[in-house]
Amino acid sequence: MNWDQIEGKWKQVTGSARERWGKLTDDDIQTLTGQKDNLVGKIQERYGIAKADAEKQADEWSHALKEAEHENAAGRS
Repeated sequence: MNWDQIEGKWKQVTGSARERWGKLTDDDIQTLTGQKDNLVGKIQERYGIAKADAEKQADEWSHALKEAEHENAAGRS
């Protein structure tokens, strides 16, 4: 799933974000609105990791969402 799609479906994917990054608070999740830069910054802040590591995690998560969406679509066919 690309970041435009994530931003558009943010409310639907927040559960997945909460599972992936348990240290993000409900307030964090609500204020992020699916924007990658904001998510990366919040991951850095909460986990104390480098920006590159936070970006890698965010990209891996978006790829996993894309795979799950593709699997769900295939299952419905």
